[in-house]
Amino acid sequence: MKILITGGTGLIGSALIPHLLTDYQVTVISRNPQRAIQRLGSQVHVIRSLDEVTDISDYFAVINLQGEGIADKRWSSRQKLRIEQSRWNITRQLTEAIQAAAQPPQVFISGSAIGYYGAQGNTPVTEATKVEKDDFAHHLCAEWERLALAAESEQTRVCVVRTGVVLAPKGGALQKMLPPYLLGLGGPLGDGKQGFSWIQLDDMVGIILFLLANENTRGIYNATAPQPVEQREFSKTVAKVLRKSHFMRVPAWTLKLMLGEMSHMLLTGQLVIPERLQQAGYQFKYPNVEAALKRCLLPPS
Repeated sequence: MKILITGGTGLIGSALIPHLLTDYQVTVISRNPQRAIQRLGSQVHVIRSLDEVTDISDYFAVINLQGEGIADKRWSSRQKLRIEQSRWNITRQLTEAIQAAAQPPQVFISGSAIGYYGAQGNTPVTEATKVEKDDFAHHLCAEWERLALAAESEQTRVCVVRTGVVLAPKGGALQKMLPPYLLGLGGPLGDGKQGFSWIQLDDMVGIILFLLANENTRGIYNATAPQPVEQREFSKTVAKVLRKSHFMRVPAWTLKLMLGEMSHMLLTGQLVIPERLQQAGYQFKYPNVEAALKRCLLPPS
């Protein structure tokens, strides 16, 4: 069976694909096929765009992970547009192709993010939480999800994955956070009381494989560990695992000055519970943040 993947060279995609190759023929859409093959291996078929897909009916599943890094650059008007279009355009194209297919793929798994929930303070939220927010992150995710869910039909089940902060041994958000801690200058952001909802990379891959294999899954799923923490607790645990001091605090005004509107996402946060995944029977490998950080930061024992 064949699987079509967008965003296959990213943090999640490049970790997922080796697991898929044991059972599926994998096609990845990449603007740089040569670099994609170097990263993913020659077993992966790489095409430049969806236009090269003759018939999407050939694919058992489509996994949509494409998107400009949300925290890569300051949120100027131009960067916001780039972030939106990098997600919305490909999702719209995939949905239209699925809708037009005589025998559409059986599964469409599409990304989203916990930014959908906006600032929620210390109130835990689940997939059932009603959200009415007017910030950029919610607007971005709401439209992204709407476009994906439009592909739902009797032939195609759609799973939308609201991803938390992915903790990985290499790359991703954790790598960007580490330098101050390695210097013994780690500390919480703002007052540190904001929720921090995370997911270890092995579980992120496991969740996608679980949704791919389980025919009864469809709809919205929070891809977060079942034990979210306050940001100060996460920060303290990073320092503990690295055996570094933990006394510096990054004032809210500093983040606002450095990052502008993006700082709101870091200073508010939310405590997101993966209720529907747990109900469906997914077993987390790393439900606890200390164990997840040890997996990422320490050499294998």
